[in-house]
Amino acid sequence: MGFQKRRHFEQVKVAVPIIVKVLKARSLELEDEDPEFKNLFDRAMSIANSIRAVCVKLEGGANDKLRALLGLYVLQIMALVSMNHKVSSSQPFVLQLSSFFPFCGLTYLGVITGSVVDIISRTVGEDEDDYMSNLSDVKHGASLSVIWGHASDEVVRAAEEDLASVRDELKNNQTKRWQAVGMLKHILAPVTLPWELKKHAINFLLCVTDGNIPHYDEHDDFSSYMSSIFATLQAVQMVIIYASDTVLRKNAFEAFKRILADIPTSQRFDILKALITKSDSSSMIAILLDIVKGEMHKESRHRLGNDEVLQAEYKSHPHTVLWTPNVLALVEMILRPPEGGPPSFPEDSDAVLSALNLYRFVLITESTGKTNYTGAVSRSNLQRAYNEWLLPLRSVVTAIMAENKNDCDLSLDAFCILNPIELVLYRCIELVEDQLKQHSA
Repeated sequence: MGFQKRRHFEQVKVAVPIIVKVLKARSLELEDEDPEFKNLFDRAMSIANSIRAVCVKLEGGANDKLRALLGLYVLQIMALVSMNHKVSSSQPFVLQLSSFFPFCGLTYLGVITGSVVDIISRTVGEDEDDYMSNLSDVKHGASLSVIWGHASDEVVRAAEEDLASVRDELKNNQTKRWQAVGMLKHILAPVTLPWELKKHAINFLLCVTDGNIPHYDEHDDFSSYMSSIFATLQAVQMVIIYASDTVLRKNAFEAFKRILADIPTSQRFDILKALITKSDSSSMIAILLDIVKGEMHKESRHRLGNDEVLQAEYKSHPHTVLWTPNVLALVEMILRPPEGGPPSFPEDSDAVLSALNLYRFVLITESTGKTNYTGAVSRSNLQRAYNEWLLPLRSVVTAIMAENKNDCDLSLDAFCILNPIELVLYRCIELVEDQLKQHSA
């Protein structure tokens, strides 16, 4: 490229991070209704139009590089403008930004999978990692641009896109679907983005995981997407816990289950275990343990059921993935916390009840089927569970009930919390004692 053309590109390349830094700092200071919001992003759009005007004058490599840089700028501004919690104020700018997509070579499939972001970042220059640190919200803008399209046909038309075909491609291609799921963490995790956009992101997830989508249980590529999908699952958890909209919470939970179902069986337990370990919400841990129990029940049906389809599936994958000693470690994590001592009540009550139900299910299934995949019915594990999990827990529950029996209000609260736990706890104790008697016979 000629010296003058290269100079044009280098000047814009130096200026863009400075402009973005100022825009971001100023936009974070503004209130949603502040009239300065429009003025600020009008100036941002003027800069985008100026860069496009320079692009038109350039040819060859200089043109390609500057278009790529403009694409990064557009995605960065898309992220910044979306932080306004009054979505109606943001949409006019989203329409303008979306109109740059064809010119910059941005496609919905490319941005929602992240692939085009990597391509245009490399096009900008060899030092893209260092340079991209100045444009830290580009991937947020990439995923947001598609979600804005999902929310508005007008935005799709501005981008000259076919969103239906993009959704179909994600439904039919597991690798691209994983990439898209990983990208959506950039919308679901930040507290700076409005709930309305998170709602549309959840709906988009439901669309691309709807129906008979193809799953490839032993997919060689999954390990490279595990961390991003795990981050998205954590972000969906936050929606389940904190969203005030009941329908949004319900849809988020459905999306959560579908993402889990899309993970190869051999790695699903590892993901669930990590989610349980990282969660500080007793209610969320209870939900996750219930999912583990459901997965184990499904696996045992595959192994023991009379259904020919299930039997054929089990014969093709005869190994047990969930029925292993790892499940006892999960139960122990709740009933005998790593930090020592018994669980705390009422804080841990949901998780404790779910862990006891899981343990009871394992004991009944293993003893009835005369199996010991988990090691739950071995003498040493029975004694350990009895002495280290169940009896200490019984002591705590009994003590709390005794302390509160003279206070009517507290007594009722304690009863409502502890009675279900007490019932399952005593059933677990009975089951363990029965198994220990059989070992002694």
